Amino acid sequence: MKTSDFYFDLPEELIAQVPIKDRSSSKLMVLDKETGEIEHKIFKDVINYLNPGDCLVLNNTRVIPARLIGEKLDTGGKIEFLLLKRTEEDTWQALVKPGKRAKIGTKFSFGNGKLIGEVVGLAEEGSRIIKFHYEGIFEEVLDELGNMPLPPYITERLEERERYQTVYSKHNGSAAAPTAGLHFTEELLNQIKAKGVDIAFVTLHVGLGTFRPVKVDDVLNHEMHSEYYVVDKEASEKINKAKANGNKVICVGTTSCRTVESASNEDGSINECSGWTNIFIYPGYKFKVVDKLITNFHLPESTLIMLVSALCSKESTLNAYDVAVQERYRFFSFGDAMIIK
Repeated sequence: MKTSDFYFDLPEELIAQVPIKDRSSSKLMVLDKETGEIEHKIFKDVINYLNPGDCLVLNNTRVIPARLIGEKLDTGGKIEFLLLKRTEEDTWQALVKPGKRAKIGTKFSFGNGKLIGEVVGLAEEGSRIIKFHYEGIFEEVLDELGNMPLPPYITERLEERERYQTVYSKHNGSAAAPTAGLHFTEELLNQIKAKGVDIAFVTLHVGLGTFRPVKVDDVLNHEMHSEYYVVDKEASEKINKAKANGNKVICVGTTSCRTVESASNEDGSINECSGWTNIFIYPGYKFKVVDKLITNFHLPESTLIMLVSALCSKESTLNAYDVAVQERYRFFSFGDAMIIK
């Protein structure tokens, strides 16, 4: 299976640069995974594809302002840190640009000394281990000094930080948003609950590994980065109830999908659990829990489009993407959505 098998041609002007005013008014493509049939709707119509007794699974992670701009203490040279994950108290794995300035022992200042970062080790793919020194509460310092880590394909300035958070975000820890969830409003979620659909919240802290390009020719040689996830008792019970009663489990986003599949048993039930997952889902994978998926339109040759192709076939997926291009759907983080049913 070649990475190039998942390529499609995407005009640059279709990459959404800013969120639309009303989260739930984006386009919604409805894709039947059995027939490949396609319908065009508005996102708030998603409620029509959810039935009483179904379980909608949402990732309630919250993006931290993980991008820090500072300077090298001894020379004043500019530096950029992108925090990926906390490894222990006050110590983080981070991407550093330019990396040549970040040798072990080097110190950097952020916010005129409010935060000092020291490189204490090297990590995978050129990232660094950073020990931070500060006064007060780290999260408050980071909130003051940090910026939202928007993907590199978004070049417009984000006017409101909260537009890169889901309305149900709760647990800090992500370097990127679970973007399929950006379409939901409180009003729409209340309507879904009123219809008799259970809503289960899981947590997966999204790392940049989810969005990094696949650099190998053979898909099977790609290694996913590990991400931390939590499935609590309430979520596992709601998901197991839906499966036991013959109802559907609908995951919002590839991160929710990867979380429940990581926590699954062979019979399709899931356990209350937490840990690190590097699950890689591509065509040939047999889903144990997920019946339907709500997702955005993803990068060519990415692990995300491979996951979608595992649920409804590569041919149906690439055809749907071609149709999305023809119909001028908006792509990526602030773009439009599809539901695979």
